Amino acid sequence: MLKQDQEAPLARIALGLEYDGSLFSGWQSQPNRRTIQTVLEHAISKVADAPIKVFSAGRTDAGVHAVEQIVHFDTSAERAVNAWVMGVNTKLPDDIRVLWAKQVSADFHSRYSAIARYYRYIILNRATQSALLRRRVTWCHTTLNSQRMMEAAQHLIGEHDFSSFRAKSCQSKSPFRRMYQIDIKAHQDFVLIDVVANAFLHHMVRNIVGVLIEVGSGKKCSDWAREVLVAQNRALGGVTAQASGLYLVAVKYPDLLSLNNHAIFDCLPDFAKRYD
Repeated sequence: MLKQDQEAPLARIALGLEYDGSLFSGWQSQPNRRTIQTVLEHAISKVADAPIKVFSAGRTDAGVHAVEQIVHFDTSAERAVNAWVMGVNTKLPDDIRVLWAKQVSADFHSRYSAIARYYRYIILNRATQSALLRRRVTWCHTTLNSQRMMEAAQHLIGEHDFSSFRAKSCQSKSPFRRMYQIDIKAHQDFVLIDVVANAFLHHMVRNIVGVLIEVGSGKKCSDWAREVLVAQNRALGGVTAQASGLYLVAVKYPDLLSLNNHAIFDCLPDFAKRYD
């Protein structure tokens, strides 16, 4: 038993998180708003029997979903790893779930330890909207040419100044990001856009999708994506695509952490994959 003047050692716990962002005002806590951070911290604090602060790999916007968001927190509470999954889930609403938990080293940080993020954007491409998927996809009634979209996307691969694709409210100190891959596939009534980069600016994926939709619909040529990129001017970048079609699918960490193993990250160069 610890003496009163001693503090229990802190353990750092990482969680994999899935959520439907439709009814959330984004990740970050805001006064009088339902946010993922607020709801999650409340649930974990109940299990830990103490106030808990949670940090995420990325601050998803209002309406954006997650297949596997990564978060971490510090706690002096001694709980079995499974208790952080089962216990926290009993305190959460139905639109958010903890998938797994793992104790990690004290120098792990869900945001700053990450070396790549993978987002998927889903477009329902048919004449009529969906009654079932209205909050989980973006609808585009104009037939999209996925091959032209792929041609346009290649201009964005590599390290660039993505000022034309960042929101005016973006607080990042640098507009430079390294784009590893953009893959676009048409499947039945859907167009799937997979994007992998070291990190993303505020609204960056949605602004990229907005440009690709313009190209895919035939309103712009594929070279327009390069023109927008080089201009470094958000005013020339077109419409920001809706949040409903966007999913944070996975976050890549150094292999030694053994937190995930998604094939999509094979697009990373060797130096990034071996980042130990």
